Amino acid sequence: MKIEEERIILPPFTMESAVKIVQISENYWNAKDPEKVCSACTIDSDWRDRTEFINGQEEIKHFLIKKWKKELDFKLVKKLWGFRNNRMAISFECEWHNCNGQWYHSYGNELLEFDGNGLIVKRNASINDLPIAEAERKLI
Repeated sequence: MKIEEERIILPPFTMESAVKIVQISENYWNAKDPEKVCSACTIDSDWRDRTEFINGQEEIKHFLIKKWKKELDFKLVKKLWGFRNNRMAISFECEWHNCNGQWYHSYGNELLEFDGNGLIVKRNASINDLPIAEAERKLI
């Protein structure tokens, strides 16, 4: 995964490099820029997000465009759960609202596998959405 200094973080990961990857990933998702998110993935990256199966950067880009048109004012926080060699587990929560103004607090876990170049080759995300009132938001 590329970072600002254009260095690449390669597996096997250390605690420091794994935490750095999680923070970069959180920043990319909060920027809501599909190109940035895709830049951290291999061309043929394989994703599962909820019940959707997405294959390759082009499908990922279209998936994210659609996602962020539906999940308005999206805000995400990620935390490292664990890592080993070229794999990582992340827990996350996000808040967003739909076009009708209904807010949601979504909780999930993300399993990532990286290739030898530090790019995501596989992503599995399990996510649950909890409807909330706007006043119940935590991630402002």
